[in-house]
Amino acid sequence: MKLRRVVVTGLGAVTPIGNTVEEYWDSLEKGVSGAQPITKFDASKFKTQFACEVKGFNVNEYLDRKEARKMDLFCQYAMAVGDQAIKDSKLDLDAIDKSRVGVIWGAGIGGLTSLQKEVIDFANGDGTPRFNPFFIPKMLVDLAPGHLAIKYGFSGPNFSTVSACASATNAFVDAFNYIRLGKADMFLAGGTEACVNESGIGGFNALKALSTRNDSPESASRPFDQNRDGFVLGEGGGALILEELDHALARGAKIYAEVMGGGMSCDAHHMTAPHPEGEGVVKVMQEALKDANMSPDEIDYINVHGTSTPLGDVAELKGIQKVFGDHAYEMNISSTKSMTGHLLGAAGAIEALASIFALERQTVPPTINNETRDENIDPRFKLTLNKAEKREVNAVLSNTFGFGGHNFSIILKKFAE
Repeated sequence: MKLRRVVVTGLGAVTPIGNTVEEYWDSLEKGVSGAQPITKFDASKFKTQFACEVKGFNVNEYLDRKEARKMDLFCQYAMAVGDQAIKDSKLDLDAIDKSRVGVIWGAGIGGLTSLQKEVIDFANGDGTPRFNPFFIPKMLVDLAPGHLAIKYGFSGPNFSTVSACASATNAFVDAFNYIRLGKADMFLAGGTEACVNESGIGGFNALKALSTRNDSPESASRPFDQNRDGFVLGEGGGALILEELDHALARGAKIYAEVMGGGMSCDAHHMTAPHPEGEGVVKVMQEALKDANMSPDEIDYINVHGTSTPLGDVAELKGIQKVFGDHAYEMNISSTKSMTGHLLGAAGAIEALASIFALERQTVPPTINNETRDENIDPRFKLTLNKAEKREVNAVLSNTFGFGGHNFSIILKKFAE
């Protein structure tokens, strides 16, 4: 069976450093930090008092007030980035077979804000259950693709991927596979998350996963830095239109990139910690390269998972050394989480957009906030630190990993017929 080619024809973004793709890309190029003191609740008693919040988001640009009230914030973000991606794709909704269009959406947690509110309201009441009738639908992760399908009439495959912080890349890899196997012609795929609330910050503080650099939030996310002390929680998300090549060419779509391959693996090691030698990381990148029928020396840039945790950053780079050999020191490597924070299940969505930025602008986005390079990191690595770098970029590999040992990689390449 001949596999069909898959391309990217539409983009959408709502991030801590920009609420459109262009704003996000401009901030990546400038090295802007999205971290600031938390405004969504009083965090004065929390160990971590800052996050990478989305700023200036107006849901009424995408939904009327009545519809918006039925959705958790993570779902509102999904409707926004989905709308942006469809408009960017110039898709004529009346001219396509909607039964051949699906929606796959990633989120690691989903409607945490709605869950928290309903439980607190009940606990503070007199014991009489007065739950919002939309409580359960607002909480469920799969209602994001459900709402998107209802709005646009897409009746193809529709589901959510929940693989912790690898969820959005999981969604892209699944959509890619369904299209090339002929199960659909197009997918709206992506991921969103909205966990900057008391439960999110408090829970990750209890895990000792978050930075507590409260005196300097903007510099707290610092992958590869000797003095990193945890990740910075972010929110928002992104979307891609993935489309079968001939379908895209027939309608004259702009093609941003071609999806070449995807990898999947599991560390099978620990509930929250990565394998110290990067064994799962090695396997997932090898699988992605094999799936793409590409050699390691064809990759120009890796957008690493790079969360700014002491264990994770080093383990990932060890894995890269094993897979890429000497070419590991020729590629550019950076973590855009230094600017956006960690969007959990939506991380892979905005990092795929950062990978396309590198292809479109022939520019590698930086890892900001690096003051003292970790002595445990091989100095031969070409880490793109503090400033974006212009270079020829033809192929990018993006890594995302999640609690439970979930690993996903996707390879994007400049399109050529």
